[in-house]
Amino acid sequence: MKLRVGVVGLRRGLTYIKVFKKLPNVKLVAVCDLKSELARKVAEENKVEMWFDDYSSMLERAKLDVVVICTPAPLHAMQAIMAMEYGVHVLSEVPAAYSLDECKALVKAVKRTGAKYMMAENCCYFPFAIYWKRIVNAGRIGKPIYAEAEYVHDCRFLMRDQEGKLTWRAKMPPIIYCTHSLGPLLEVMRDRCVTAIGMHTGCNVDLSLGAIDLEVGLFRTEKRRIIKVLTGFSIIREPPLLWYVIYGTKGCLETKRCGWDNHKVYFETSLKNKGMTRVSDEEISAIVREIYAKLLPPGVPISPEYVLANEFIKCILEDTNPPIDIYRSLDYTLPGICAHISAEKNSEVVKVPDPRTF
Repeated sequence: MKLRVGVVGLRRGLTYIKVFKKLPNVKLVAVCDLKSELARKVAEENKVEMWFDDYSSMLERAKLDVVVICTPAPLHAMQAIMAMEYGVHVLSEVPAAYSLDECKALVKAVKRTGAKYMMAENCCYFPFAIYWKRIVNAGRIGKPIYAEAEYVHDCRFLMRDQEGKLTWRAKMPPIIYCTHSLGPLLEVMRDRCVTAIGMHTGCNVDLSLGAIDLEVGLFRTEKRRIIKVLTGFSIIREPPLLWYVIYGTKGCLETKRCGWDNHKVYFETSLKNKGMTRVSDEEISAIVREIYAKLLPPGVPISPEYVLANEFIKCILEDTNPPIDIYRSLDYTLPGICAHISAEKNSEVVKVPDPRTF
């Protein structure tokens, strides 16, 4: 039996249409977008039997087993809950939710319906993250004690629609979109945030947008580590930056900051060799290909999206827990919500709730 899959949101969703057309044990049967002509065109080009411009209609009529939610971020939680109420399993783009209330509602929906929920945090499946996890698990950098991540990407061109109206991206507090930063760090260190402090710059670059230029979150974790995350999407920056570093008691790990840089691995035992080991993308990719090969069926392209989607389908067929289940999804999402609450309250310390208690 093949699981029937539908994709909603046909901008980012185009990636997952390619993914689910290649994976075994699934059949892409429906696509949905508010733009009717786009939905029809995508369905025709990909030989998908049904297309919709209304999400509720797709849930009612398509008899889905799985829905992939790739719509604007403020819609994720509501649409995930709707799908689960129809008995449909959910693979949702990031972040999982926009507010504490939405986070609680998501947990309750998973418990009430028994549907499986996974957040598609693809950065957790990036080659460096898989490589780092192996290094950290082996104790090569000792005990991790501090980490940082920066995600700075000038998205001002996406903050107005074709009619010149502001889109959700202009209104989004940048730190809400912290899961690309926190996900890999928390996954590698097997930790979660318990307190948050936030600060932001306000709007300075383009006053007509009213968008917060940059926002920073400072987090204390359950294992007493410190994590700093910087996010910004209306700031002048080229090329876009997605950067990570972890400091341990016996070494540190750092991704490259730009195209001409390298990944860096520093071990205390490397001091005789000037202390720094440079690791090329090719070396990391070679290691990760071995791992990916065990996670993907033969003939399926190697990429983070293929791996996470295949893992999600596998957990449904085998009735196991999703790799990034509702609790881990909220472990990556809640700190950003709490950091923004802190920033709006003059940077007071805000407790990050444990979603397992919702």
